[in-house]
Amino acid sequence: MEWKITDGLTDYTDAVAFMEARVAAIAAGEADECVWLLEHPPLYTAGTSARIEDLTDPDRFPVYEAKRGGEYTYHGPGQRVAYVMLDLNKRGKDVRRFVKQLEEWVIAALAEFNVHGEIREGRVGVWVKRNDKPLTASGQTAEDKVAAIGLRLRKWVSFHGISINVEPDLEHFSGIVPCGITEHGVTSLVDLGLPVTLADVDAALQKTFSEVFAPVGA
Repeated sequence: MEWKITDGLTDYTDAVAFMEARVAAIAAGEADECVWLLEHPPLYTAGTSARIEDLTDPDRFPVYEAKRGGEYTYHGPGQRVAYVMLDLNKRGKDVRRFVKQLEEWVIAALAEFNVHGEIREGRVGVWVKRNDKPLTASGQTAEDKVAAIGLRLRKWVSFHGISINVEPDLEHFSGIVPCGITEHGVTSLVDLGLPVTLADVDAALQKTFSEVFAPVGA
């Protein structure tokens, strides 16, 4: 499997073109699986369930139709995007299990920084409790989203993937209703008080990947 790490900002259309070609090559047995770690310039992507009313500032940043699952998502500097091109033909054709593995991978990576990520029924992504914030209107502990997940499959090869907020401009999320959820906020590792860099997150993702995803054929 190849790990690809790109410094600087990668154009979204260039990233999609790479994934399209790589997925086709993996499906044809002509290329290895790949995880690509990168950053994008500020932009919004619309998943297949996106509602136009959730794009509250349509002229702020470029908006791309992502054709992945999910709703509107923000990508930008300070956010680590991990595009995951894995062959589920060889890993078991179980989409729910694969999504669960991606969630477990993010949670394991966050745990490297003593951040306790959690999954919530009906709320895609990974969440953290905010005991430093006021209780919600229903008297519950406030929770913020720290990582997003959005996938697409073609011939049982995955692409798109996950994004972890390391140190993005959180105000940029205000141009959308992230993932259609209005009652909870968005956070980042730096917002949580951790002096974490993209390189730190890359190391955590690489370390924990094998704890969740077994090698093909294992």
